[in-house]
Amino acid sequence: MAENQHEFRLPVSVKLLRERTSRLRRARIAVVAHFFIAGMIIAVWASRIPEVKQRAGLNDGELSLALLGMAVGSLAAMQLAGRMVDRYGSGAVMPPAALLASLTLIGPGFANSLPYLFTALVAVGLGSGLLGVPMNVHAARVERRYGRPIMASFHAAFSIGGFTGAAVGGATAYFDVAAPLTFAAVALAMAGLALGVRPWLLRGRDVDTVAATRPTPAPPRPQRGIPWRIVLFGVAAFCCMLAEGSVTDWAAVYLHDARGASGAVAALGFSAFSALMAAGRLVGDRLTATLGAVAIVRGGALVATAGLTLILATPWAGTGIAGFALMGAGLSCIIPHVFGAAVEYDPRRAGRNLSFVSGMGQVGLLSGPVAIGAVAHTIDIAMALVVPAVLCLGIAVVAPALRGAVATRNASVDATA
Repeated sequence: MAENQHEFRLPVSVKLLRERTSRLRRARIAVVAHFFIAGMIIAVWASRIPEVKQRAGLNDGELSLALLGMAVGSLAAMQLAGRMVDRYGSGAVMPPAALLASLTLIGPGFANSLPYLFTALVAVGLGSGLLGVPMNVHAARVERRYGRPIMASFHAAFSIGGFTGAAVGGATAYFDVAAPLTFAAVALAMAGLALGVRPWLLRGRDVDTVAATRPTPAPPRPQRGIPWRIVLFGVAAFCCMLAEGSVTDWAAVYLHDARGASGAVAALGFSAFSALMAAGRLVGDRLTATLGAVAIVRGGALVATAGLTLILATPWAGTGIAGFALMGAGLSCIIPHVFGAAVEYDPRRAGRNLSFVSGMGQVGLLSGPVAIGAVAHTIDIAMALVVPAVLCLGIAVVAPALRGAVATRNASVDATA
């Protein structure tokens, strides 16, 4: 009888492999959830800005000043988050960061003055900045264990969160649900999601899993200062996110003013950009497995440049919308690969390296619309859009710096899915 029972037992190695597979899949789901949370929070806030502006009694200039608070909080938090991740591990930093990012969304809904809204948005920026660094480091750690590209899928979850948040914000506005109630409901739901997936995150320090999968040894000792390759990654992030910010704020204006599109048609420019960016991220991992990260980044930058060329070289709104769609597809996988490379360059300094690169990206995202506006005011908006076109070419030039900085995509002893 004992022998018959023994025949149905799985070998210990198979059971352990299945357990590791299950843990790794849960970790991937947990990271996807955090990217979704980050996108959801920003989109829900952005969709209800008009009501918050009216409640606080602000004009356009005062609103711009209040929005600066989010940028200040985010940039400051990124630097702190990098050091915390390197010291405690991304799995330890992500849960409190996600809770902070979720719950701070409540504050702006009750703002009744400029100082109140500025302070509330600093808090939102702090939460978002603290979450952005560890979730990207943890995503790279999960990808490393998978042994194949999956980073773009995490950023696709951020885009999907953005779509969902915009839909929730638009629907609640349509049905006259007050912004404070909307923010509170979303904040509590996202906090609950973060708490629910917390046990699924990988434990320990992020550098612990490097030895089994890294094709070359890590640098012999911690580096001081910022390595030149990390600077190049920062330049690529700056250029990419400046182009993204330019499209976000100026696509509809360009199609309306320069191409004579109606308001409804002009709005399709950013919609096409966003849709193709999300789609590109959904298929980006498969393309990376076939072509490699350098080819994807270089090719994507050239596709984005081609999209801008189409926008500027043709007089029709329809081709302009198609050009913005090409831009979204081209830019879609650049940030996932650049962030992943920043983490893998030296996993012992992953947090600090990523905080520098993502900080450069945020500077580009914030300065892009301002620079485009200045050039458009001085010359015209068509000439202003030449700026992101040139910067996209710059991304193609620095793309080879990614080579050798990313973890191996081949199956490894840790690959379980």
